This record gives sequence, C-alpha cells and structure tokens, in this order.
Amino acid sequence: MNENDIQMLAQRLYEARKNVKGIEQITHEFKDMTQNDAYKVQWKGIGMREADGEKIIGLKMGLTSEAKRKQMDLDSPLYGVLTDKMKIENEGEFEMTHQIHPKIEPEVAFLIGKDLSGTPSREEILGAVEAVYPCMEILDSRYQQFKYFSMEDVISDNSSSSYFILGNPIKDFDSIPLDKLTMKMKVNGTVAQEGLTDAISGDPVISLVQQYELLAKTGKTLPAGSIVLAGAATPAVALEPGMNVELEVESLGNVSVKIK
Repeated sequence: MNENDIQMLAQRLYEARKNVKGIEQITHEFKDMTQNDAYKVQWKGIGMREADGEKIIGLKMGLTSEAKRKQMDLDSPLYGVLTDKMKIENEGEFEMTHQIHPKIEPEVAFLIGKDLSGTPSREEILGAVEAVYPCMEILDSRYQQFKYFSMEDVISDNSSSSYFILGNPIKDFDSIPLDKLTMKMKVNGTVAQEGLTDAISGDPVISLVQQYELLAKTGKTLPAGSIVLAGAATPAVALEPGMNVELEVESLGNVSVKIK
C-alpha cells in the first residue's frame, strides 16, 4: 500500500472513533493489505491522536488466549497502543455514550521498568518488570460488526483498544506464580467469566515475549515506564449501562468499574 492509502485509512478510522459511527471493514476495499500495512495505519492513527494532545503510555497485547481467538475467529496475537486518555481510575465510572459496541475482559498488566532491545528472553523481561496489576480492558471496534474481521482490520483499528482500568500495583511478586492465578470477573456480583492466567499465552510473561517480537518486526521499541496489558484470559463481555464490573485476580487483588 502507498502512503496516501495508509493516510486515508488512518483518517477513516480516526473519524469513526471521533464520530462514534462504525465503518465497513477496510479489507473489503483493500484485499491485498498486509499486517505490516495495518501496523502503519495503526501508528498513523496514533499520530493523529498525539496531535490532539494524547500521550503514549504503553501497549496492549490482543488475541493471546485461545478462547478469545475463537470468539473473534482469528488465529494469532497482535498489539495495540495505549494513551493516557484511555486510562480509567480503579473504582471509577465509564460512560458508554461515546462508544459503538464496547466489551470488557479480564487481564493482567505489567509496568516495564527498564529499556530492553531486540527480542529479550522471558527471564530478561521478568527482570525488567517493576510491578504487576490486575487489569480490565474495555474494547470497542470501530467497524460496524464486532466480529468476523481480518487481522489486518483489527490491527489497523489499534487492535480494538478503547480504555483500561488498573488495580493497585504489586511490586513484590517474585513468589507469585503468575501463570497459575485464578481470575473471576463479576457483573453486579455474579461471576460472568472465570479462568486462569495460563490462558494468556500459557503464561502472561510469555505474552510480553511475544510483544517484543512483534515490536521488533515493526521497528518499534518499548521504553522504560511503559504499561503493557498482557491480554485476556477469557472471552469479552458486552457492556450495558448499570453494570458494576469487578475482577478478582488471585494474589494480585481487585479492580472495578461502574458502567453508565
């Protein structure tokens, strides 16, 4: 794809988000689009948001669990970008007015405390982690249907990123088996989704390994101080006004949000 096409598609998705109006999948028109093209569209769109005053604070992994890949009919992990305007405070409120079809899912997040280059090992990445959080991500595709689209569509749309909520940071996590923790996401007190952290790439830290590998392919880096959402352990739950959503992660604590 040429630069004009990339600019045009980024603008189309940027306006869909701003206008809260779903658009047709872009690969219906650009059938030969590659994942590399899609990441260029993604980053071009993030540049437009930076021009609006948003600041990049981290990244998110997507499609890291088999359950989520089956839900979305896609087959491999991908990443998206997080900005400061996407963060909702723990126990805060989320307003659905400016969303198209939002969903929420349970995750684990990490604070990266050191710069790492290339494709570091699990041990190197774990050594660079400063804190671990219980986390929920709110997704919202800018396409008319939040189902059955291609990897290129998802990546271009910043991997369906919308908002996220972090619990309290856990800095003393050396004795916590990060790949064997139970996760329970409740809606109005009733368990809506339940799983184990090993559903996230077999180990949430392996999700970070995959993150660095994807970044290396696109010539990007992850600076110290970045937040990384490791991916969902279960399928997402569609949001409705009046919901009170709470996630409990064994040894990591709770995080919650009220939906308006």
